[in-house]
Amino acid sequence: MATHRKARPAILSTPGPRAAVGLTTAALATVTLMTESASATPAPAKPAQPSIAAVQAKVNTLLHQAEVATEKYDGAKEKAEQQNVAANKALSAAAKKTQALNDSRRVLGEYAAAQYRDGGDTTTSRYLMSPDPQSVLEQVHLTGMLAKRQKAAVATYRVQQAAATQQRIEAGKSLATLTAQQAQLKTAKADVQAKLSQAQHLLNNLTAQEKARLAELQAQQEAAARAKAAKIAAQEKTKKVAANSSIADQAIAFARSQLNKPYVWGATGPDSWDCSGLTQAAYKAAGITLPRTTYDQVDVGTRVSEADLQPGDLIFFYSDVSHVGLYIGGGNMIHAPHTGTVVKIAPITEMPFYAAVRPY
Repeated sequence: MATHRKARPAILSTPGPRAAVGLTTAALATVTLMTESASATPAPAKPAQPSIAAVQAKVNTLLHQAEVATEKYDGAKEKAEQQNVAANKALSAAAKKTQALNDSRRVLGEYAAAQYRDGGDTTTSRYLMSPDPQSVLEQVHLTGMLAKRQKAAVATYRVQQAAATQQRIEAGKSLATLTAQQAQLKTAKADVQAKLSQAQHLLNNLTAQEKARLAELQAQQEAAARAKAAKIAAQEKTKKVAANSSIADQAIAFARSQLNKPYVWGATGPDSWDCSGLTQAAYKAAGITLPRTTYDQVDVGTRVSEADLQPGDLIFFYSDVSHVGLYIGGGNMIHAPHTGTVVKIAPITEMPFYAAVRPY
């Protein structure tokens, strides 16, 4: 008889201690990797480099802003110089008034000393006791005259005192104005330098290849400007010459003699120029006095349209009237462009036209 054994329940095998450790390590590694993958931040993308056209536009903007600041500097410098002269005159006038006051004070002192020595007015007693009454009467007359002079001296002293006080006040105001204008001059100068520094920094960061591309882009733009200027030159052949062209010829001749001299902001020659300094000097050579800045030069003479330009006219650019050139005909001008360039002949179509004037 066969013997049947009772089946035992199956026992699931469990890993040993080493196997358990290996499993746990693998599981932790998997979890760690999953966690790192889930929480990792993507690496930031490198900022896109600006295009050459964008760099050129930024540099041009900074140079334009520098020229705006230069014209403000020129105006502030001119005012400061004029105020310095005025302050010196005021101080000189104050010194003269003070000297006049001191002279009046000295005269009063002499009269006071004389009265002290005489001991007061003894006219009556001297007349009664004098053996020569006529002499006393003459002395009395002289004393009366001296009294009138003393009274006049007192009046003069008071006038001189008031005048000296007022002149000192005026001199103080003049010096305060000078100080304020010198501060404006310093601010304008710092503004110019900051704009030029930013523009130079942008250019310095360009690679050789980028600089070559920038030069090519500038050449293309200059060629386009010359093409536009050629159209103006063609239209000019039918125009009449100005009646006072000799004045214009003298101004243009002076400007031509300055070609290739460097642009330096705030410069008025003879070795370097800024734009308005050049046009001012050109017309000075022709016997006409122009103000220092573009803002003032644009209001001199007769305003003319772009279509009616004639050699010798001053052309102003940009809506802020920050640049000026001297028109020489044929669609060209002589101007001092900006830092890093020289006085040169260029098409008037390089910049946006604002206005033109005929100073003569």
